[in-house]
Amino acid sequence: MIPAQKSIHYERFEFQKWQAHDAETIVEAPVSLTVNGDVWLTFMCTPVELEAMAVGFLYNEGIIEKWDEVSDVRVCEHGDNVDVWLNHEAEQPKSWRRTSGCTGGVTAVETLARIKVSFEEDRPKIAPEAIGHLIEILFESQDLYRETGGVHTSVLSDGEKVLLSADDIGRHNTLDKIAGLCLMKDIWPETRILISTGRISSEMLQKAARLGAPILISRTSPSSLSIEMAEHYGITLIGYARRNRFNVYTNIQRVS
Repeated sequence: MIPAQKSIHYERFEFQKWQAHDAETIVEAPVSLTVNGDVWLTFMCTPVELEAMAVGFLYNEGIIEKWDEVSDVRVCEHGDNVDVWLNHEAEQPKSWRRTSGCTGGVTAVETLARIKVSFEEDRPKIAPEAIGHLIEILFESQDLYRETGGVHTSVLSDGEKVLLSADDIGRHNTLDKIAGLCLMKDIWPETRILISTGRISSEMLQKAARLGAPILISRTSPSSLSIEMAEHYGITLIGYARRNRFNVYTNIQRVS
């Protein structure tokens, strides 16, 4: 199996002198996805929770709807391929659209299409102070980041605590891993809030909508298209969130 981190050596120049350092860095590796015996694509990812990432990707792309559709999922012995066997035929999309996701995300879902969601306009409610709390528990969940740096973390919360957490060099991969863990562990809380360290692109917003999360919080910025999509889907989009401040870009009525 491929490890999530790797030992490295580097030289730092500081205060007019060189110093030698040993450290850990995050691993970026190509991992292919095989569905019913056919290779579909190759992820560039951090090779942890690969089964969840593969299953979650198929869910977020609308290929599957529930865990019962998966007959088997396994990572090959070398760790560079995930085999997913479904109990029905699955047609590979004719074309993959490259997204703005770091490490080269792809999707076959057309923007503002296919995903059907219906959120209550004013639920769930979240207090401004609770947003700071959620950012704190996001930071507390970043164990791999503290060891290596250079990795994104996303968490699924019910508004009070972390239910699921996922790390990856690609921010989009973290939401695929969250989706896969929801399916595999059968965790679908009534209140679903996603918090991420990554920039909110249209692909991130698309995956949040598919996961049924009416509130999406990031410590950094949204893109113009993600704001448009959040308005379309009825998602409360919050960016630049810190312990004591944040920006609300859409559907502020949920922030009580």
